[in-house]
Amino acid sequence: MFGRMVKFLKSWMLPIAMSLGVAIYLFLHFMPSFDESAYLGLARWLQPVLISVMLFLQLNVIAPSDLRFHRWHFLLLLVQALLFAIFAFMASRVQDSGLRILLECAMLCFICPTAAAAGVITSKIGGSLPGIMTYTVLSDTLAALLIPLMVPVVHPSADLSFFAAFWAIIKKVFSILVLPTLLAWFIRYVFPSLQKRLESYVGWAFYVWAVGLALALSLACSALVESGISVWMTLMIGVVSLVCCLSQFALGRRVARAYGREESLTAGQALGQKNTGFIIWLGLNYMTPVSSVAGGLYAIWHNIVNSYELIEAQKK
Repeated sequence: MFGRMVKFLKSWMLPIAMSLGVAIYLFLHFMPSFDESAYLGLARWLQPVLISVMLFLQLNVIAPSDLRFHRWHFLLLLVQALLFAIFAFMASRVQDSGLRILLECAMLCFICPTAAAAGVITSKIGGSLPGIMTYTVLSDTLAALLIPLMVPVVHPSADLSFFAAFWAIIKKVFSILVLPTLLAWFIRYVFPSLQKRLESYVGWAFYVWAVGLALALSLACSALVESGISVWMTLMIGVVSLVCCLSQFALGRRVARAYGREESLTAGQALGQKNTGFIIWLGLNYMTPVSSVAGGLYAIWHNIVNSYELIEAQKK
């Protein structure tokens, strides 16, 4: 009985977590006897912590010696960086608020690092686990370098100079993306017995991700309600996130096609499957807050793609 319940939860964790996050926010928002600000404040503080913890747990099973660099890794990094820079430049030049939000959504979808859990799906569809984990580390590094450079250009702060904004963002991004990697590898070589023990908790990353996703959806829902944007704009954000999702899966596969089927499948996952909690966090904190909705919608799209790929892999 318990085993079947756990299996059900794992199979339906995405819709459960997303529905729960939206339901909690709507309940607090429409019940005057409850204070939603306290919950949202806790969610804003806890969400980046959970992203870091999830990455740390995942990276405990990856040693630097496990990383396998291929040419397609650097081709994908170039594609990701160029697309992010193009949309960032366009967003910085556009005055129309609606179009600017859509361009920011595209920015977030393209620069977002690969999901730490991408290796699970990649292995099941016939891809390379070392290949996807290597790109996960590389995409974290790329995001940590480019986001502090480009975000102050798109969203200049009246209170901060470019360099002050750059330093403020790089500290935040470093603590979320880079520090968990360095800490995991420090423990691996300095405290190997502790690292072995931590490996047994890698499965907890799935549940940490679920809690983080529920909080992220509460925050995204709050941003959407408070923004006052139209239903049409919400639909357009959905379309932009869908196009970004499908194009990245397709681009990844195409870029690595010359290196064989295994590498092509891996590259598709590397570029297409995103750490959507990071999209929501970045949108809420450093972009137009409603752009964070793209992260919640992207989570739906990339999981639909993954479901289709799993079905196709089982057929073969």
